[in-house]
Amino acid sequence: MKNSKRPLSPHLQVYKPQLTSVLSISHRIAGAILSGVSIIIPAGLYFFSFGENIFTEFLNFFNHYFFKFILIFLIFILSYHLFNGVRHLLWDLGVGLEIKESYLTGYLVIFLSFASTFVLIFIFQIHKGVW
Repeated sequence: MKNSKRPLSPHLQVYKPQLTSVLSISHRIAGAILSGVSIIIPAGLYFFSFGENIFTEFLNFFNHYFFKFILIFLIFILSYHLFNGVRHLLWDLGVGLEIKESYLTGYLVIFLSFASTFVLIFIFQIHKGVW
């Protein structure tokens, strides 16, 4: 057994990726990204405490197209994490555990994430001051 190159237990290399496993892993990654990016909120409050001029400079820093693209990505991640979190809570209640229901709710999570992202972008486009 010492000379065997086989893994001791099944690993990601053995399994074919399925929708449920990909969504579960991406849910964890989305949570980690949202945790890391959440520092922007207290930073904004910190710069806001120095007055309007400093806060305006802080906002102008994020007014670049690169940061707008990142904002769209973060909106998608936030909505995905929210909808998939509700899906996981329903699983904890024993709802939607059948394979057909699991795949249906998985595709619903993806659709709702994209739809809510596009709706929010549309709302931001209407209110040009925010975007």
